[in-house]
Amino acid sequence: MPDVGEGLTEAEILKWYVQPGDTVTDGQVVIEVETAKAAVELPIPFDGTVHELRFPEGTTVDVGQVIISVNVGGGAAPEAPVAEVPVTEAAPAAAPAAPEAEDEEPKGRQPVLVGYGVAASSTKRRARKAPAGTAPAAPATPVQAAPVAVSVPEQLNGHASGGARPLAKPPVRKLAKDLGVDLATVTPTGPDGVITREDVHAAAAPVTAPAPAPVVEAPAPVQAPAPVAASAPAVSPDARETRVPIKGVRKATAAAMVGSAFTAPHVTEFVTFDITRTMKLVEELKSDKDMAGLRVNPLLLIAKAVLVAVKRNPEINAAWDEAAQEIVLKHYVNLGIAAATPRGLIVPNIKDAHAQTLPELSKSLSELVATAREGKTTPAAMQGGTFTITNVGVFGVDTGTPILNPGESAILAVGAIKLQPWVHKGKVKPRQVTTLALSFDHRLVDGELGSKFLADIAAVLEQPKRLITWA
Repeated sequence: MPDVGEGLTEAEILKWYVQPGDTVTDGQVVIEVETAKAAVELPIPFDGTVHELRFPEGTTVDVGQVIISVNVGGGAAPEAPVAEVPVTEAAPAAAPAAPEAEDEEPKGRQPVLVGYGVAASSTKRRARKAPAGTAPAAPATPVQAAPVAVSVPEQLNGHASGGARPLAKPPVRKLAKDLGVDLATVTPTGPDGVITREDVHAAAAPVTAPAPAPVVEAPAPVQAPAPVAASAPAVSPDARETRVPIKGVRKATAAAMVGSAFTAPHVTEFVTFDITRTMKLVEELKSDKDMAGLRVNPLLLIAKAVLVAVKRNPEINAAWDEAAQEIVLKHYVNLGIAAATPRGLIVPNIKDAHAQTLPELSKSLSELVATAREGKTTPAAMQGGTFTITNVGVFGVDTGTPILNPGESAILAVGAIKLQPWVHKGKVKPRQVTTLALSFDHRLVDGELGSKFLADIAAVLEQPKRLITWA
């Protein structure tokens, strides 16, 4: 089991995509695991034949335990050495691994992204497979060779020694495979020459008819526990109780919420206002040619209003550093959207949302929601958030008192938008009305700042022309 990073020490095997005897290729996704952060698909870094799956689906495995072995000898002979993967520590090239040492926690391991390990003792990669027709140097009788070290650059970028393979992350490789795109023909635009999802879609465009942008409803964010995953034990009709193990995302969420609730002194303020003009703007933007193919909904303009309010009240975008006894002011906004998924509540965030145009923000929101619903949100997407929006209104709820996402100073709950009698221009008329609730850390944010920030959000949504005049 690879180093899952972020202080996590275990992961649950959700699904095996291969069985013993199957042929696998370098970069092929062979397993899906769930950590306390997210469900992640892991690729195999070898060409060969699956020799053994060490653990069945549903098993929680500690980091460093061997979960799969692959015959990389180029043949099916029983004496061919087997490469165990994935592991986290380099071993001497000529020393075969002792069976009793397979479960030992490697020394010097450093936490990195989920699904990848790093050996602190060496920065060089070892050969991952023997040359064709050449038997690796190993005793004739053992059925396994020394664990093979997997370097971070090799796995994160997904290319083999010599740069023969294009740089792309596993989800992007899977997308390319689904669309029938050869990554070697794709022009990368990502950092350090990494191929992105957009690059793959662009490469697929000439050979496939352009598909309309996916229509994705607003995320179903919620602060209450989400439904238990489908892996819950079956319940007989006459059962009076059911016990479900606390693990994965649910376990991490519980710990984070308890820590936040009893560490940061929470204050929650509310504002109810007329959002009719914003709802009209939403309908107008849907027919705007500059927004063609993009998802436009109230959450998009609420997110934009939050970004405008942050710009006017930058002190709201901060964090409390207890160890250093410092307030850390963030000059960027990584906008989190709380989403209830089958595996529990997660809060992925849009990196540098403050720098995005409205079309770019719409695209980012759609991708964030689609990825979360598929259960493919990466740990990196949930790290580094600075402000969170939770949309409880999608459930018909008027408002709530949300708990801060750990490490952030404020969170906004968006209530249901309902047609209500409202005094407008001196007369009672039916208007679209909603309630926002802002919870904030009173160590960082005093009542004046919190009130001004919340009032600014409401003011923008009451008069959306302020998106221009205040931007």
